[in-house]
Amino acid sequence: MESKELAMQIALLLDSKKATRVKMLKVRDLTILADYFVIASGTSSTHVKSLAEEVEFQFKEKGVAPLRTEGFQTQNWFILDYGNVIVHVFSPDARDYYDLDHLWADGDDVPLELPAPDEA
Repeated sequence: MESKELAMQIALLLDSKKATRVKMLKVRDLTILADYFVIASGTSSTHVKSLAEEVEFQFKEKGVAPLRTEGFQTQNWFILDYGNVIVHVFSPDARDYYDLDHLWADGDDVPLELPAPDEA
């Protein structure tokens, strides 16, 4: 699966599961770490954990497993590394503290391609 398509599908899944402040950044020209970052927040530690678990589960079902995961001990910030796409799911406080939105502000915001109301 192409990295942009994977990032978009992950961002849309997070949005559908009521994640807040879902953002997709193209960082390909800024770093060798990844092509895209998907950044999202949950409303509580339980919500943050369930968002990360849902992404991992849904994409394993499609045959796409993360290369590594981090944060399942802390439940404040989960990272799912899919190679060219890195997913960050934060608690609101952790997102403000680490401020990846500001740190990677030179990345290109990619608008989410939300389905039309009759497609949902």
